Amino acid sequence: MRKINFTDKNGTFTITNPENYSGLYLPLAGEEGLKSSITPTLGGDSKTDQNHFLLEPVSIENLHNNRGTRNFWCRVEGKGYWSACGVSAEQEFDKYTDRQDESTLEAGMMWQKLTRTSKKYDLQSEITSFVSIDGTTEIQLIKITNLSEEEQEVTPIVAIPVYGRSADNIRDHRHVTSLLHRIDTKECGVEVTPVLSFDERGHQKNDTTYFVYGFTAEGNAPKEFYPTVESFIGEGGSFLIPEAVRVEKTGCTAGCHLEGKEAVGAFRFERRKLKANESIEYVVLAGATGEKASISKICTSFGTKEQAENELAKVKKYWTEKVNVEFETGDEATDNYLKWICFQPILRRIYGCSFLPYHDYGKGGRGWRDLWQDCLALLIMDPSNVRQMIVDNYGGVRIDGTNATIIGNKQGEFIADRNNITRVWMDHAFWPFVTTRLYLDQTGDMDVLFEKVPYFKDLQSMRGTAHDKLWNSEYGQKQKTERDHIYFGTVLEHILLQNLCAFYDVGEHNEMRLHGADWNDALDMAWEKGESVAFTCAYAGNLRNIAKTLRQLEEISGSSKIEIAHEMEDLLAGSVELYEDAARKQALLAGYAKKCEHNISGDTIVVRLDQLAANLEGKADWMMKNIRANEWVKDGEDGWFNGYYDNHGRKVEGVMDESVRMMLTGQVFAIMSGTATEDQVESICRSADKYLYDQKAGGYRLNTNFHEEKFDLGRMFGFAYGEKENGAVFSHMAVMYSNALYQRGFAKEGNKVLQALLDAAMEFDNSKMYPGLPEYFDNQGRGLYAYLTGAASWYMLTMITEVFGVKGDCGDLKIAPALMPEQYNQNGKAVLKMTFAGRNFEIIFYNKEKKEFDQLKIQKAACDGKALEITAERCTILSKREIQMLSVKETHKIEIELV
Repeated sequence: MRKINFTDKNGTFTITNPENYSGLYLPLAGEEGLKSSITPTLGGDSKTDQNHFLLEPVSIENLHNNRGTRNFWCRVEGKGYWSACGVSAEQEFDKYTDRQDESTLEAGMMWQKLTRTSKKYDLQSEITSFVSIDGTTEIQLIKITNLSEEEQEVTPIVAIPVYGRSADNIRDHRHVTSLLHRIDTKECGVEVTPVLSFDERGHQKNDTTYFVYGFTAEGNAPKEFYPTVESFIGEGGSFLIPEAVRVEKTGCTAGCHLEGKEAVGAFRFERRKLKANESIEYVVLAGATGEKASISKICTSFGTKEQAENELAKVKKYWTEKVNVEFETGDEATDNYLKWICFQPILRRIYGCSFLPYHDYGKGGRGWRDLWQDCLALLIMDPSNVRQMIVDNYGGVRIDGTNATIIGNKQGEFIADRNNITRVWMDHAFWPFVTTRLYLDQTGDMDVLFEKVPYFKDLQSMRGTAHDKLWNSEYGQKQKTERDHIYFGTVLEHILLQNLCAFYDVGEHNEMRLHGADWNDALDMAWEKGESVAFTCAYAGNLRNIAKTLRQLEEISGSSKIEIAHEMEDLLAGSVELYEDAARKQALLAGYAKKCEHNISGDTIVVRLDQLAANLEGKADWMMKNIRANEWVKDGEDGWFNGYYDNHGRKVEGVMDESVRMMLTGQVFAIMSGTATEDQVESICRSADKYLYDQKAGGYRLNTNFHEEKFDLGRMFGFAYGEKENGAVFSHMAVMYSNALYQRGFAKEGNKVLQALLDAAMEFDNSKMYPGLPEYFDNQGRGLYAYLTGAASWYMLTMITEVFGVKGDCGDLKIAPALMPEQYNQNGKAVLKMTFAGRNFEIIFYNKEKKEFDQLKIQKAACDGKALEITAERCTILSKREIQMLSVKETHKIEIELV
C-alpha cells in the first residue's frame, strides 16, 4: 500500500502519521517576502533573507532536535494539556505506542493541512498553514473539535518563538543580540523590533519588525500574553512542557513593553466550553516587515476565518496555475509526481539554492549555472519574461570569457562571488548558449542575438589567474573602452567569446583546464593540472550547434556578416597545427586576455557568418576527433571515455590494477555532444549498466568507488562512498544522461534512467520524501536535498521534448514522440498539455495496440481537425506561421495517430 496517496490531478496528497518519518518538510512561500519551511509537527523556519529570520534558522538535524515549533496548545480542564501539532513531552513519550495520536497530513503546492486526533483528550485539531501570495505573512487556520460526548472546557494557547535576526547570530552573539530586542504586546499579538542588527555587514540600525498575531474566527483578540521565552516556559521549563501551559499563569496585557529578552509570540485566548462535537476556530498570523504600520493592514486583510480561507483558496489556485504543464500517462501517481517535478523550478526561482533545511548553505540567490538551467523550465511554463532575462544575464560575462558567479537580487545585477573570492568554474560558459538555443527554437526570435549587452568588470582578470590593479569601485562593474565608454557587444558576440576562450584554455593533454571545478563543484582540488574531458566534449557540441545557429541566422535573417570586438580576431585562428599544440593555444589565449586586462580598444571587425560557422565546425571536429583518439578507455570489448585528469596530470578513469574507475559525467557529454559514435554509445550503455547502475540506490551512480581519498582531484573523495558527489545517484547528471540518450535515438535506454529515478522517488519506504525529485539518493535510497535541484528542469524538459517529443524548431512546433508502451493508458492514449508560443495545446497521442515506439509511424496528425504535415515516419510539424493564426484564448487540440 502506498504511503503517499493523491486526491486530485494537481499534486494534492495525503500521508498518515508523517511525524514518524525523519526529515520531511514542505516549502511555503509567496512570490516575494517570506520563504518558509514547515514539518509535520509545524517545525521548520521562516525568513525573508539571510539577515532577517522570523523563526530560528534550521538545518536538517534541527528538525528532530528543536522543540520551539509553531505550537498551538489546548489546556483541557480536568485532563491536562495537549499540543495540536504533537509537540509536547507527553506526546513525545507516547510516540510509537498505542497511545500515539492519529494524524494525517494533506498537502499541495505551498500549503499543508495537519489533522490530529487524541483519544485521551477527545479532541481533534485541523491546522492549515500557508503563506499569502504577496509573501507578507504566514497564516495558520486552526480548528479544534470536541469529540467527546461530554462538554469540555478548553483554554487555547498559541506559542511561536520569534528569533528576529540574522542567521549569523545562531553562533555569533546569540545572547548579545537578544539584548537588542524591544518587545511590545499589542491588542492582538506580539511585536519584536530589535534596535540594531549586527552580523558580517557590521552594526546597522534595524527597521524590521517581527510579529505574531492571533484572532478568534470572528476576529477577536487574545486575553493574555507571554512575550518572552522565560515568562512562557518558566524556570526549568521547556517548549515541551511550558509553565504558561501546564498551570494557569497570569500573563501581561496589551500595552506591555519589554527589552533584552528572547521573544516568543505566546498568548492565550479566552477559555471556552465546548459541547459534544462543537468546534472553535482561530487565525494566527506571523511575519516580518520593514514598515510597522503595514501590520495593521495585514491583520485587516487576513484576520478573520473568512478572510484567511479566501486567501487559502487564492494560494491554491495561484500555484496550481503556475504549473501549466500536465501529463497523462495512464498512471495518476506518476502524473502527480511529474506535477511536483514541474513545480520545483519555480521553487528554485524563489528560494535560490538556500533557505530549506537540507540547503543550509549560501545566503540566497542562485549561481550562474542555476540561473541558465532554471530558464529551461521557464521557457516551457512562463516564457513571457525570458527574453529580457537572457539578454540581461549575458551582462554577467567578462571580456575574458569568464563570468560573475552569483546573480544579485535584481535582474542583471552581478556579484563576483559569495565571499568575494575569485574562482572560475570551467563549465560556466557552456550553459548560456544551451538556454539561448532552446529559446531560439521555442520562439524563432533570431533578433535576440543582435541585442547589445555590456560586459561585467571587476578585479578579476586573465581568466581568474590575476587581478587588474588599475580597477577600482569607481570604475564600475561594466567593461570600458580606452575612450572611457562602456562597451556593448551583441548577445551573439558574448556567446562566441565564451566558447572560443574555452576552446583555447587547455592543459597539457590538450583538454580544457578544470580550473576551480566544472559542473561537479566537488572536483575542486586540481587547479594546476586538472583537465575536464567531460566538458571539452560539451564545448565541442556547443561549437557545432553555434555554427548551425549561424547558418540558420543567415538563412532566416538574410544577414551574412556580423561585427565583433577587434581583439577577438585572435580567437578565430584556424589551423590544425595550432589546435594540436597545447602550449601555443595557451599562449594565444594569454595574449588575448592580456589585451583585455583593463580596457579594450572599442574597435570592431566584420566577419562573414559562413566563414565563422566553418571556423567553429573545424574546431569542434578537431576536438571530437582528438577525444576519440586519446580518451577512449577499454574494458574488454566495451569501454567508455575518460572524463578527467587529476592534479598530477594523470588520467582518472579506466581499469586500473583490477579496479574499475568510471564516472558518468564524461559519458553524458560525450553522448550529448555527438563526440561518441553510435557504437561507442552502445558500449557506454553496457559499461554504465555494469558498473554504475544500482536499482536499490535509485539508478545510475555518479561514479564507481575509487577506494581512495583522491585529494589531487576534489573534496568529493572525502565523502563516504554513495553520498553526494562521491558515487550517489545524483539526479541532475542522471537526467542529463537520459536526455543525451534520447537525443541520440536511444530512447529505451533513456527511459530506463528516468523511470529508475521516478521509481526511487515514489518508493516512499526507501525515499522517505514528499513528491518530487531530490538532489540525490543515498545508499539506502533515501532522497536528500528535496526541491531545489536543477534535475527538475532537465527532467521536465526531457519528458516534453524527448519522451513526448514536442519541441520547437526555430519557432515551428515539431512533434516526434518516443513514448514507451507503458506510458499510454489502457486505451493506448497519452496526453500532454502545455503552452507554446503563447497558445495552449492539448496534444493527444494514440497508440491503440501499444506497440514499441520504434515500430510506429504517424498515420494521421491534425490540429483542431486540420491535417498537419508529416515530415518523417514519426515526425509532424505545425509551422510558426500556422501557430500565429491560432487563437490565444482557446486550447487547441493536436491529435496524433500512431500505427
